[in-house]
Amino acid sequence: MSELRNFDLNLLITFDVLMEELSVSRAAERMYVTQSAMSHALQRLRQQFDDPLLVRGAGGMKPTERALSLAGPVKALLRDANSLIQEPENFDASESRRRFNIAATDYMDLLVAPLLMERIDSTAPGVDIHIKRTQQPFPEHDLEYGELDVVLGFDAVLKPPTYLAREKLFEDRMVSVVRRGHPKSGVKDLTLDDYLAMKHMLISRTGTRFGVIDDWLAERGLSRRVALTVPHFLSAPLIVAQTDMELSLPERIANCFLAQAPLTILSLPIELPHYDLVMVWHPLRERDPAHSWLREQIASVCRALESSKS
Repeated sequence: MSELRNFDLNLLITFDVLMEELSVSRAAERMYVTQSAMSHALQRLRQQFDDPLLVRGAGGMKPTERALSLAGPVKALLRDANSLIQEPENFDASESRRRFNIAATDYMDLLVAPLLMERIDSTAPGVDIHIKRTQQPFPEHDLEYGELDVVLGFDAVLKPPTYLAREKLFEDRMVSVVRRGHPKSGVKDLTLDDYLAMKHMLISRTGTRFGVIDDWLAERGLSRRVALTVPHFLSAPLIVAQTDMELSLPERIANCFLAQAPLTILSLPIELPHYDLVMVWHPLRERDPAHSWLREQIASVCRALESSKS
C-alpha cells in the first residue's frame, strides 16, 4: 500500500459507500457522481490496496477477503474523523434515550451502581445503563470503537494503556473480615503468624487461586491456605459469617458486608499500598457532551462516596 501522504483519503468514503451498496451504479447515485467516475474511483482503490476489493459474481458484486477486513476499520475511521470536525451536539439528559455501556468489576457494581442509578433515575429517566464485566486484557478495542463508554476498576489491576484518558475516583485499602465470635475477632493487632494460620477465602472472577495478597506473600517466601475460591462477592459475607474462614478484601466492600452479616473487620498484618479506583475512556470521546455528562455523573457519585467516608 502507498504511504499515507500519497493516499487520497476521500477514497475511503467511496470505499465505505461501495461496501454498503455492493454496486457501482447505486454508489454513484448516493455520491452524486457518474457511474464512470465511480468506476474510476474503484479502480484507484484497487491500485492503492493492491487488491480487487469488489468482483463480479452471479448475484452481483462480491467483496474480497481484503475488502471485508477493511470495512470495519474504515467505517470507524470515518466516524471518528467526522466527530472531530463536527460541532458537538447539545445533550439534554432529561430528554435523552441514550444507552451507555460501562465495564466494571463486582466491586464497582456494589459501590457505584446503586448510587449512579439513583442519580440518573432522578435527572435522566430515559437514559439506560448496561454494565458489563471487565475483561483481560484491557478492552481498549471496545473503547476505541464505541462498544464501551468507560471502564471502572482498580488502576493496578486494569493496567490501561497510557494513551487513554483516566480520572482517579477514590482509593481503597485491603482489610480482613471474619465472623463475630471468630477466635481472632477480638484481636486488636493481628500478627502475620495469626493470619497465615487461618483458612482463607478468595474472591477471584477469573478462577485463579492467587491474588495480590498471595503475590505479596510469595515475594517473601510465604504462602497461605486458600480453602475456598468463589467468582463474585454475592455469597461471600454469608459464607464468612457461618465459618471460621477469613476473607481479605477492600475496606469499602467490607463495610457494605457489615450490613448484610454479623462480621468483624480486622487490620491486615501486611503492608499493601492503597489502590486507586479509576475511570478510563478513549480520548475520541473527550468532547462528546453526552459522554462528558456520563463521566460527571460517575465522578459525582464517587465524590459523594469519598465524603461520606470522611
